[in-house]
Amino acid sequence: MKFVARGSQLDINRTLIMAVLNVTPDSFSDGGVYFEKNAAVKRGIQLQSLGADIIDIGGESTRPGAEPVSPAEEISRVVPVIRELKNSGIKALISADTYRSSTARAALDAGADIINDISGGTFDPDIMKTAAEYGAGYVIMHIKGSPKDMQKNAVYSTRGAAADISAYFSERIKSAVDIGLKTENLILDPGIGFGKTLNDNFDIIENLGLFRAFGMPVLIGTSRKSMIGEVTGTPPDGRIFGTAATVALAVEKGADIVRVHDVKEMKQAADMAFAFANYLHEVAR
Repeated sequence: MKFVARGSQLDINRTLIMAVLNVTPDSFSDGGVYFEKNAAVKRGIQLQSLGADIIDIGGESTRPGAEPVSPAEEISRVVPVIRELKNSGIKALISADTYRSSTARAALDAGADIINDISGGTFDPDIMKTAAEYGAGYVIMHIKGSPKDMQKNAVYSTRGAAADISAYFSERIKSAVDIGLKTENLILDPGIGFGKTLNDNFDIIENLGLFRAFGMPVLIGTSRKSMIGEVTGTPPDGRIFGTAATVALAVEKGADIVRVHDVKEMKQAADMAFAFANYLHEVAR
């Protein structure tokens, strides 16, 4: 399987690591830690050294109940960091975590390779067109509602969350291709925790094969999320082992990319799970 972003091709023959870099004061886990530009740039370089293949930079918190910021504020947070990281010669691909076409364009102008859109193009119809114009990679994520209200309407059909999300991907992929994106530019993210109950999240991980059937990389982001706290009773900064368990399960089920805060530890978990999955595949042949 291959993925192409602005001319850079990744042959996905192992689990890729997408590292979280929040340039926000209020993200649920690390808000404020890397809010200052120099701290964020230093962290981005460190994340690459720890094993990140992609660095996902966000300027607006999308935690449950989060209030949106203005486009100008979001741009002022992420663009200087993206530009500085690109000027540093960083090899990891840079992803801009935004659902706004204006922010996407500014981020791409600064050198971003990927647009990671939590709305899959449903919040701002121009964002897919913008990504296509630049030949950028584009993450189609599923969300039910908006960050402010998504956990109030986490209801799916009797088929289950995974089946409903598969139908959503089918429609959004068609929209992306019609607008000008290529299938090789697309990544699919079922949106763990974005309008999902604990059992919905389990259903998604169990049925990742439904999404892999589209022939595009599948991204899973469980890192430090409330589903882990719900099971373990731990706060966000105490969920490293719970995250490692979900990363391993997701990789064994077919996740191609995992989005994580703790890069060194989760790369180790992902590498072991990938080796085990390969073993199972060979045994089954």
